[in-house]
Amino acid sequence: MTKIALVTGGSRGIGRAIVLSLAQKGIDIVFTYKGNETAAAQVIYEVKNLNQKAKAFQLDTGNIRGFDAFINTLSQYLNDEYQKSNLDFLINNAGIGLYGGVADTTEETFDAVMNVNFKGVYFLTQKMLPLLNDGGSIVNVSSSLTRVCVPNVSVYASIKSAIETYTKYLANELGKRRITANVVAPGATATDFADGATKDNEERRKLTASTTALGRVGEPEDIGGVVAFLCSEEAKWVNAQRIEASGGAKL
Repeated sequence: MTKIALVTGGSRGIGRAIVLSLAQKGIDIVFTYKGNETAAAQVIYEVKNLNQKAKAFQLDTGNIRGFDAFINTLSQYLNDEYQKSNLDFLINNAGIGLYGGVADTTEETFDAVMNVNFKGVYFLTQKMLPLLNDGGSIVNVSSSLTRVCVPNVSVYASIKSAIETYTKYLANELGKRRITANVVAPGATATDFADGATKDNEERRKLTASTTALGRVGEPEDIGGVVAFLCSEEAKWVNAQRIEASGGAKL
């Protein structure tokens, strides 16, 4: 039976790696993107080259008023393409990073990070529950910054901590439906996130590598494979867990 996953923020970086890792496991893909339609089209092409189906929908995960229309569009696609209205996996990956010290962070910055990284995750998941098959999985993306402290990330890290607590409650409440809920917490990863410093700034990369047990920065594929594992039969007994994928950062 065909398995289907929804991945938010799937057109670039870690999201793209998650999409491709899932497709490599024989899972069909629906993913969202915020604005880069060209990048989304490229990911669809790559998934199809793996002999899996893929569909992309534009969605601002920080605007919950758009969720009802998205759910209707998603349901229509599933009915048209698969003659069913449900899917198996929800991966809440979309996120933004806006940084600043405790004394300097504005309410506007706080609200922007909250709306995408927590409020959007909470209410999109709520809307998706009727579409999620019993026995399915939810994977929420957090950060190693909930474990270690670095300058200027108090809002981002605190909200990711909320995601980790929320995930445990999801696991508890959805257990009767045999739906697992887990967190993957990436360490510093070479993507365009946060102005791409970990990807393009050689000084930053060397510093990160020097404080990581495995001696390098993370790559998106390092995270994608962990998420795909949590959507496999081998992980069906893993539930309510935080799995950090950081190469052993700041031990």
